[in-house]
Amino acid sequence: MDKRAVRAWITYDWANSAYATTVLAAVLPVFYASVAAASLDADTAASYLAYTHSVGMLCVALLTPLLGALSDLSGRKGDFLRVFTLIGIFSTLGFSLVGEGDWLFASILLVVSTIGFAGGNTFYDAMLPDLVPIREREMVSSKGYAYGYIGGGILLAINLLMIQQPGWFGLENTLAGTRLAFISVAAWWLLFSIPIFRHAPRRPASTDRPSSWMGYANMGVSRLRGTFSQMRKFPQLIRMLVAFWFFNDGINTIILMATIYGTSIGIGTTDLMLALLLTQFVGFPCTLLLGAWARRWGAKQVLVISLSVYVCIVILGYFMKEASHFYMLAGLVGVVQGISQSTARSLFSNLMPAGRTGEYFGFVNITGKFASIFGPFVFGWVGQITGSARWGILSLLFFFIAGMAVLMTVKVQKGVEDALNADREDGPGWPGHGLPQSPEPRSVT
Repeated sequence: MDKRAVRAWITYDWANSAYATTVLAAVLPVFYASVAAASLDADTAASYLAYTHSVGMLCVALLTPLLGALSDLSGRKGDFLRVFTLIGIFSTLGFSLVGEGDWLFASILLVVSTIGFAGGNTFYDAMLPDLVPIREREMVSSKGYAYGYIGGGILLAINLLMIQQPGWFGLENTLAGTRLAFISVAAWWLLFSIPIFRHAPRRPASTDRPSSWMGYANMGVSRLRGTFSQMRKFPQLIRMLVAFWFFNDGINTIILMATIYGTSIGIGTTDLMLALLLTQFVGFPCTLLLGAWARRWGAKQVLVISLSVYVCIVILGYFMKEASHFYMLAGLVGVVQGISQSTARSLFSNLMPAGRTGEYFGFVNITGKFASIFGPFVFGWVGQITGSARWGILSLLFFFIAGMAVLMTVKVQKGVEDALNADREDGPGWPGHGLPQSPEPRSVT
């Protein structure tokens, strides 16, 4: 294992998490509402931002089969990672040029930056098997996730100072601090991407690779069809996937829309930023602590509990009026956000044949991106037809309740047995046969 390359891989999560925290979750929603969409009322601005997120995720979902095929067959994951990272960086820089009323320009930049961010992650995730033996992947993946929390939180704290104390940085006002925050995200993303740019693993290209972009796209779609056909043998995995489509869409929508929702009901920028910073630093220890509980009680049980907390968050969010309420809800999100994602990943890995995890996780990621279109769209649509973003946030109850209802039907023990039987049928010649999904045996609870 090339430790230098592994460190570079982990550092990239530190790098691009700045975009996720500062741009997606914190600064851009407020900037969009107060500057880019200044000519619109608050509820309409929230709806337009929600629609933009849906368009961005739709573009990513349509591109993913092509990107997945390129990742698997080209042997040039590092080169494509550079391209999409630079797309994300330069479009993030573009936010610093958005003027008052330029909501369409801001929306276009958000779609392009989403493609750069999510497209880069496609190649980034695909590098892990090239870098790390199967027994070490969970540990290395967790380190990347942890570094992302800390890196994103540190830059968000700096950005918050730029916005709230612009004079400390020689800036004229809050707007200048906001523009500098966008520039700082681009610079941070670029600077800490240099290690992976230099040390990305390279593998020989497949001899079966297509000769054109259309060929890669066709092969990617063909692989999706094949995976879907095989997945029918694992009904518990399918149930878990359907549950994931629902509750993950709800979680992503809360992450993307929380700040602009707070803006639409009159919560100040300082309180919004501090609350989101709280989420980052609560999330790191709570994910580790609840992860230990999940190991003891079972991933499914802890996931159900965390989704129940999200139901409470949505209901309380509907009635939220004061900044103190937003702080409380941000803290609750920090408690359950990381554990919801990690336990879902753990359950998926237990329900998949050990030798086909790359194939099936690829299918989960692609279909999950398609599903992520609907949460922001429903939020925006309900908010627009009712004239209140409060009803938009309340509409997310459907995603969490539906997700929990389907999750409760998942028979984990039966699903594990189906996956193990598939491993035996594949035989010792299948890649990964006989190896566990993680350093420990599969959980059955």
